[in-house]
Amino acid sequence: MKNKNVVEVNYHQTGKSTNTNELGMREMQSRVYQHRKSKYILVKAPPASGKSRALMFVALDKLVNQGIKKVIVAVPERSIGRSFKNTDLVKFGFYKDWRVDLQYDLTLNGGQEKKVKKVLDFLEDTNSDILICTHSTLRFAYQKIIDDHIFDNVMIAIDEFHHVSSNDNSVLGSALRNIIHNSSAHILAMTGSYFRGDSEPILSPEDEQMFDKVTYTYYEQLDGYQYLKSFGIDYKFYQGRYTDALDEALNTNKKTIIHIPSVNSSESTKDKYDEVDRIFDAIGEVNNRNEQTGIYTIKDKHTGKLLKVADLVNEEGREKVGEYLRQLNSPDDLDIIVALNMAKEGFDWPWAEQALTIGYRHSLTEIVQIIGRVTRDSSNKLHAQFTNMIEQPNAKDDDVEYAVNQILKAITASLLMEQVLAPEIHLRRRKNKDDKPVNDTDILIRGLKEPSTKRVQNIIENDLPDLKAAILQDPSVKQGIVSNISAEVMNKELIPKVVMTRYPDLSDDEIDQVSQYALADTIIRHAEVETTKDSKGNTNQFLRMADKFINVDQLDINLIESINPFQRAYAIISQNIDSETLRLIERSIDAKKYDFTNEELVQLYNNAKRFVETHGRRPNKSSNNQEEVRMAYALAKLADIRARREQENE
Repeated sequence: MKNKNVVEVNYHQTGKSTNTNELGMREMQSRVYQHRKSKYILVKAPPASGKSRALMFVALDKLVNQGIKKVIVAVPERSIGRSFKNTDLVKFGFYKDWRVDLQYDLTLNGGQEKKVKKVLDFLEDTNSDILICTHSTLRFAYQKIIDDHIFDNVMIAIDEFHHVSSNDNSVLGSALRNIIHNSSAHILAMTGSYFRGDSEPILSPEDEQMFDKVTYTYYEQLDGYQYLKSFGIDYKFYQGRYTDALDEALNTNKKTIIHIPSVNSSESTKDKYDEVDRIFDAIGEVNNRNEQTGIYTIKDKHTGKLLKVADLVNEEGREKVGEYLRQLNSPDDLDIIVALNMAKEGFDWPWAEQALTIGYRHSLTEIVQIIGRVTRDSSNKLHAQFTNMIEQPNAKDDDVEYAVNQILKAITASLLMEQVLAPEIHLRRRKNKDDKPVNDTDILIRGLKEPSTKRVQNIIENDLPDLKAAILQDPSVKQGIVSNISAEVMNKELIPKVVMTRYPDLSDDEIDQVSQYALADTIIRHAEVETTKDSKGNTNQFLRMADKFINVDQLDINLIESINPFQRAYAIISQNIDSETLRLIERSIDAKKYDFTNEELVQLYNNAKRFVETHGRRPNKSSNNQEEVRMAYALAKLADIRARREQENE
């Protein structure tokens, strides 16, 4: 396996994002608090930015100053409920502490039926004002409510909002829609992800326009940390069984979360308990297991150090382990966590340095959430690392194309993360050749259309991360990446189609404007930047795109549209996969580009033999001669057929 990060970002350690103001608020929390009087607020901010406390500040202000009588906080799973436990705020400068009546903390142990009744009791209880529950408890409780007016003067806060969907089949999504339109409830929605991970929008375009949005990027968060200096994304490609390759990927000197693959994935051995045993063997020798906490002590086979390891895969004793994890107080309390579906969203282990994830994750949301477990600021780490181990395709794969697509989707995820992690930039239209950027983050582009409506302006200013995520996840765009589709088709057809689907209320001209900004932003973020000084000492910035250096001041939308922004995916692959694998990838893709009859394959094969005799080389698929192109693809098809037959005969 190769050891080269496809994304490596360094930060300035300004301390800005973790410093607090006179009210005890971090930068992101203060930004949210400025919107405290808004009826509907949508907060998009990364893990560890302080969303839980931001909610507390807003909720308390609504209870004290805005006539709101009750606050309901809904979280996706019980373990996240501890983020909203009793919290002292007054001693840090705020005017009221956050206090929750234990009987209305429904993320503690107890049956679902009793919890549903507790929600209904809470809505009638005049002596309590805050309730914490899971999304599922809120869903079940809503199904027993007859009149949405019961939520009048109630604030509903939904954590990890990307779990909600505007789809009619989403109970929570339907409940939220009804509550918005049929009551005077206030809504605060929070998410650490810019997207759901599927094609369903979280809110309908009409409902989403009702929300005031607060966006706080990964870059703002990490750049403002005190300790964490850098972050890397690495993809390691293994052959055979992943448990045999762990030695090369696992660094036991780092506080690590290992996520094993889903039992339904191709990377799984289908025996999750055996996988945990093999992971333990890769770490070292098991000394004992603490009966009270469920934590294993394993002697590191390389250093001899005793490591504390938590197993969240096995159901037996998981409650004990979970309780131990909730009580962690220092880096010495734990070294490694092995998990399947846990330790992702909202899980708080600030000392974690490395996330080692086996198998491709079909939801980019999940990748962002896992990364969020290790990108928390802590004095024990300067670097955070996300490493994804993925099956490498080889001639013995049952379906090489499937493996190729898995890799390409993983690369797509890395491209998305690079956008999220990149410094903030603002695209502006260059009207005249003498125009100069107003701010250091401004980039002027000739030919870029001026936003013609407030709707377009709002999308450009607030929704570009969401839109680019949707573009990267669109099946047609993914297939375009695999097929090496032309820039014209990608940028003039596929990207505008995603924009039209995501924002059906836009006119054709508005779609074109939004597409231009999304395209330009993607291109510029993925280009190499070089800064030089001319003879007069003036600073000039150049972008390296398509093997050309272009002066930033001379950027032209026509030039940008001539470049396919996703071709860089192949550059990343070439850093991590050897030439033989690339040859197999190319062959498997080429073999499916043309459909040939058996007679055509025989004829084209004979033609190709004569071509080689005449020209001394094989037919080139990039040739301007259509017959030569057909011969090249026919040879790829025959090679693929031959490889599959050899595999079947083994």
